[in-house]
Amino acid sequence: MKPGMVPPPPGEESQTVVLPPGWQSYLSPQGRRYYVNTATNETTWERPGSSPGIPASPGPHRSSLPPTVNGYHASGTPAHPPETAHMSVRKSTGDSQNLGSSSPGKKQSKENTITINCVTFPHPDTMPEQQLLKPTEWSYCDYFWADKKDPQGNGTVAGFELLLQKQLKGKQMQKEMSEFIRERIKIEEEYAKNLAKLSQNSLAAQEEGSLGEAWAQVKKSLADEAEVHLKFSAKLHSEVEKPLMNFRENFKKDMKKCDHHIADLRKQLASRYAAVEKARKALTERQRDLEMKTQQLEIKLSNKTEEDIKKARRKSTQAGDDLMRCVDLYNQAQSKWFEEMVTTTLELERLEVERVEMIRQHLCQYTQLRHETDMFNQSTVEPVDQLLRKVDPAKDRELWVREHKTGNIRPVDMEI
Repeated sequence: MKPGMVPPPPGEESQTVVLPPGWQSYLSPQGRRYYVNTATNETTWERPGSSPGIPASPGPHRSSLPPTVNGYHASGTPAHPPETAHMSVRKSTGDSQNLGSSSPGKKQSKENTITINCVTFPHPDTMPEQQLLKPTEWSYCDYFWADKKDPQGNGTVAGFELLLQKQLKGKQMQKEMSEFIRERIKIEEEYAKNLAKLSQNSLAAQEEGSLGEAWAQVKKSLADEAEVHLKFSAKLHSEVEKPLMNFRENFKKDMKKCDHHIADLRKQLASRYAAVEKARKALTERQRDLEMKTQQLEIKLSNKTEEDIKKARRKSTQAGDDLMRCVDLYNQAQSKWFEEMVTTTLELERLEVERVEMIRQHLCQYTQLRHETDMFNQSTVEPVDQLLRKVDPAKDRELWVREHKTGNIRPVDMEI
């Protein structure tokens, strides 16, 4: 991105003296020079004197311009234009009586300006690097003023629309994450239900002894594990899925606030710009008509020709007034668009950071619950391990014999 600092135009050679420390010189889109104190954000139309904070020539034009944000004043007046690819060279404002002429001064002004999204800026080649709003970050507010280009260099998507697409994609991802957690909950609930059912199965219930005790504990561990997974699914719903869905609803409301009328402002800006161009052409035609009528008068004097000249002069003056009115409307739309762009891109950036942090926290909660579930599941099988280590077939056989014996008569050898 480029700054609004340009070499002093003709007629300001006397102001080429080095500015006091901390002061920088810029041009507004209308070509008017102003000065910014980078330390205090103080702005003034008057050139500061040799002593910091003291203007060189006091006068009635001192202005309390607001501090700059990303190279733009809060009122919308650009202090620095955004970087962009080459676009048509235009002049957005000027004296209505000179707009139709092709003087060298006007030609030089056109060469030093470019139009980006219907907004006129000084040409980037005449300016050093612009100071970014967030030099250490890739901030939305610094890099989305121009339109995205296709490989052929044609504008395809407005920069702000790219930001909206990013936010909408984030909202969709958030929805899909919520659906993922919901499916996980269903799986856990179904799993818990099947475990509980299996724990009630009567298969091998007739096993006796220490092995029977271990087998009974295996079935009980299934019931305990089913309860663990049921609690896990309930916590997933209350601590992960529900907060994700609630945040998504609030995120949709915040998105509507950001998307409320930026697009309308862009369309209005383009419309105002088209009106300025139309009025400029009308003025040129009226001036050409007036010049032709004047030449006719020089060739042949007549009352009719003089009347035509008066009429042409009135039309030319009216066209100049129309042009100035269109320029005023255009400047108002431009200022409003700049103001909304700065404010809204910063808000979209805040929403994105908030969304990512919120999802990160709840995914951490998911993994924590998962670890706790594994720990509880492990605790359900520990009694089984202990009983399996105590299985003793000899002892089981002894206990069973004592309980079920029918006598101890054994066959004996018979004597012959």
